Amino acid sequence: MEQKNNYLYHLIAFLVIGVWGMTFISTRVLIDHGMTPEEIFLVRFVMAYIGMWAVAPRKLWCDNWKDELWTVAGGITGGSIYFYGENTAVGLTYVNNVSFIVCSAPLFTAFFDLIMRRKKPSRALIIGSVLALFGMLLVIFNGDFSFHFVPRGDLLALLAAVLWGLYGITINKVSDRYDTKFITRKVFFYGVITILPFFISKPWAFPMEDFADPIVMFNVLFLGVLASLICYEAWNVALKRLGTITASNYVYLNPVFTVLGSFLFLNESITGIAMIGSALILLGVYWASKK
Repeated sequence: MEQKNNYLYHLIAFLVIGVWGMTFISTRVLIDHGMTPEEIFLVRFVMAYIGMWAVAPRKLWCDNWKDELWTVAGGITGGSIYFYGENTAVGLTYVNNVSFIVCSAPLFTAFFDLIMRRKKPSRALIIGSVLALFGMLLVIFNGDFSFHFVPRGDLLALLAAVLWGLYGITINKVSDRYDTKFITRKVFFYGVITILPFFISKPWAFPMEDFADPIVMFNVLFLGVLASLICYEAWNVALKRLGTITASNYVYLNPVFTVLGSFLFLNESITGIAMIGSALILLGVYWASKK
């Protein structure tokens, strides 16, 4: 029975990654319609936080300050700073690049997990990481190896991958002691709180009447309700039931959905060099995770 139940959580993880793979497309559409990365994130997480109040325990605080700090870390690594990096990257480079680079997050999850448990990385993890790192370099530079080129968007995507790797570790620290809905709501709350300072230097500018645009409204609802409210809760359940490493391995499927979506909706193409780099990222992550 336990094994059959695990199949269900594997399916949940797969479906969540499928939805998240398409969020790159929605984010790019909203950026093209005038929203900033900060505005997209704020709307997305405020909607999700309000929705989570309907189903999450009304408990306000964790049982101790250490657990509370772990949820703050979750709001930053899986919320504000993560999405600021990812959303900004989507506006600066190809969404395919961002997706393939972010999919290296399981490697960082594995390394952080080993560091916290004070274990040495396996040879397979090292080899897989080197392959994925080389692949990321190919995707980032995309055939342009003149070091006058500053691939800001791709480097921000790499920062997002590191942060998502940390997110799984932080959630694992509290998932055994609290209801996942409560943890998810806390992540949304601290994500919103920690993004607000960004609006001090760059105030909200997106016209409120533009939310009446069907394209804008559809993508906002997709990001806020499905990709955040529903998928974050589902992902945290998968993390709890499958374990951080196993669940995080599904992230390497993310680019498959992104490439399909960018081809269908954004008419993006990917160069031969970037394709080789993307294949190396997938191979490296798969090899390190499988072994």
